Amino acid sequence: MATPFPTHPLRTAADLAPLLAAIGEARVVLLGEASHGTHEYYTWRTALSQRLIAEKGFDFIAVEGDWPDCFEVNAAIKQDAVTYGTAARLLTTFSRWPTWMWGNWEIAALVEWLHGQNQRRPAESRVGFYGLDVYSLWESLQAVLQYAEQQGDGAITAARQAFRCFEPYGHDPQEYARAVAFVAEDCQDEVTAVLRALRREAGTRAYASLPEREQAFAAEQNALVAVNAERYYKAMLRGGGASWNVRDEHMMETLNRLLALHGPDSKAIIWAHNTHVGDARYTDMRREDMVNIGQLAREQLGRAQVFSVGFGSYQGGVVAGREWGAPLEKMPVPTAPRDSWEAMLHAQLGGDNALLFSSEIRGDARLERAVGHRAIGVVYRPQLEQFGNYVPSLIPDRYDAFAFLDHTKPLHPLAIHAEENGPPDLYPWGE
Repeated sequence: MATPFPTHPLRTAADLAPLLAAIGEARVVLLGEASHGTHEYYTWRTALSQRLIAEKGFDFIAVEGDWPDCFEVNAAIKQDAVTYGTAARLLTTFSRWPTWMWGNWEIAALVEWLHGQNQRRPAESRVGFYGLDVYSLWESLQAVLQYAEQQGDGAITAARQAFRCFEPYGHDPQEYARAVAFVAEDCQDEVTAVLRALRREAGTRAYASLPEREQAFAAEQNALVAVNAERYYKAMLRGGGASWNVRDEHMMETLNRLLALHGPDSKAIIWAHNTHVGDARYTDMRREDMVNIGQLAREQLGRAQVFSVGFGSYQGGVVAGREWGAPLEKMPVPTAPRDSWEAMLHAQLGGDNALLFSSEIRGDARLERAVGHRAIGVVYRPQLEQFGNYVPSLIPDRYDAFAFLDHTKPLHPLAIHAEENGPPDLYPWGE
């Protein structure tokens, strides 16, 4: 009989103590998920984030979400009074499909906790909530134009020119990408000019407080989103891994900017899919020259400064769509196949949850080869799972720790109407 993997029980938030000890003085903690629609991934990440903020002084949470929507949440939770009605009402800002990723009751509970935490803090040290993603080209352009007109600064002309360049394509960045695919004219120069203009303007101003700096930062970030989104949608049309890399490189650039905004001692918590936070070099993504924020953070910030936690389950339920833009459904998640990472843990633990640490399982012969590790995206078909939802992974190298939740339940979505379809899901294991 094989020697059991060393494990630690995971029943209550108190059981996270060994994980906090292992995180130590890391500056960035990456928290993954094996799907975008599982209740327990959100609640356990919330429990760990709360302890990191309260006990280790982490400054912000940055998620796999759009910058404009997340910044609206960020602004609301930093106000002294509850100006947004309810957390559920605030989260209706997440109207791009898949709405349930951030528009759910689990995030509503986190928002309420963050607001309560911030009410007890001075303005300079209030905990932030930001978006790392690159999809919001049109919304970010609108936000930049509104900011420039309000400020009356030198970016107005550039912002209006960029806005006019994209206007013929309506709110559909994919239509823009198709239109410019085979011609020399595109809007790259226009969005780059907006970013340069905002950066020049910011260099001429002095900001007395973090809240003031943050507003200027948000405008520049929206311009950066527009620059990288323009690149992303063109790359997506060409296929291959280029668009994935544009997206994750943007996430890493945004993380670096947020750390700089909050100062040299700042600390960040990242919420994203396992395929983003688990080091891509230790999966089959490497064969396609694909990178992710987990790899880039280790390379750019240093191995000791980054701690990544993967999440996974053996069976249960999930919220997903059967195709891009389809109505959300609560779907069953079948038992993981034999010899997968999840099946190994289920066989040992018999239904219990557990924490595992790479420092304790490294060297186990069973993990010296790549093993299948479940990954469910926003598009999911349970009956086809075995054909595309397992990423070959060197688990002890991909993560620093792993939270195994044997049986899980679907997320609890809010009733939000999706206003647009957005970009298609190019990969079976993650958006």
